[in-house]
Amino acid sequence: MNIRVDGAQVVAEPGQTVAGVLLGLGRTSWRTTRGSRRPRGVFCGIGVCFDCLVVVNGIPDVRACLRVVADGDEIRVQHGAELPS
Repeated sequence: MNIRVDGAQVVAEPGQTVAGVLLGLGRTSWRTTRGSRRPRGVFCGIGVCFDCLVVVNGIPDVRACLRVVADGDEIRVQHGAELPS
């Protein structure tokens, strides 16, 4: 299936999570904190810590470790607190 990550076309396997795709691309961080803009990525991997937040299809605060990719998904880095587009 085809998805876009920060504007780049990426091929993902069915059943992969967003975090799995990003880690497979060699990305270890894909969110920045609100105050200090420090990088964050997967910490717990089970949806408890909320460190792996990304924007998927214009919806912010999606936990990358839990969200299974779907064909056509648009995924991008989340910078701090964002409103849905």
